[in-house]
Amino acid sequence: MFARLQKDIRVIFERDPAARTVWEVLLCYPGLHAIWLHRIGHYFYKRGWVVFPRMISNIARFITGIEIHPGATIGEGLFIDHGTGIVIGETAELGENVTLYQGVTLGGTGKEKGKRHPTIGNNVVVASGAKVLGSFTVGDNSKIGAGSVVLKTVPPNSTVVGIPGQIVWHNGKKVNGIEVIDLQHDDLPDPVQEMMQCLQHHMFKLEERINLLEEELKKNGIKSI
Repeated sequence: MFARLQKDIRVIFERDPAARTVWEVLLCYPGLHAIWLHRIGHYFYKRGWVVFPRMISNIARFITGIEIHPGATIGEGLFIDHGTGIVIGETAELGENVTLYQGVTLGGTGKEKGKRHPTIGNNVVVASGAKVLGSFTVGDNSKIGAGSVVLKTVPPNSTVVGIPGQIVWHNGKKVNGIEVIDLQHDDLPDPVQEMMQCLQHHMFKLEERINLLEEELKKNGIKSI
């Protein structure tokens, strides 16, 4: 147990440059408090308790601003940065070394029964305000851009941006472990900007073609329209 607690603290130092001392982390990091309280609630929830684990979850939400259903399954190495507004649903499953920023929702899309929340793979980064909704998998080593709304399966080693989320591959950026988790969630491609640039390029080509046709018409003594 103590080894796991030490790992929780070590993860914060590895991924948050603002962390200075162990006492600061123990007293001032709500993400750490939320994870520890969730483990207590999850222990009782797995043994058939209902009300008491939900009470623990509500206490954790009141204290930290982070709501994790006691039924959610969370792997080792989870890092919650700031965390205010994070919601993790009952059937959500998080792999190892996941990083969540404030405002993230791992939720469902309706009143369906059974597995209705996402499964998050290992080494996944979900940036601020992102919503991952539904029963599907976000593959290992992937990044979800800030403010994105993800509604379908995300392959491993990929990046998702936009509403609804668009998958954009990042070749050569495979993450292999906690030491090299890619936290650069601000360095993401913009598919809308790329499309606008593509349209602009085609417009320039069309203008060049029109100018050439007009010159040909003038040479042949035909007035352009």
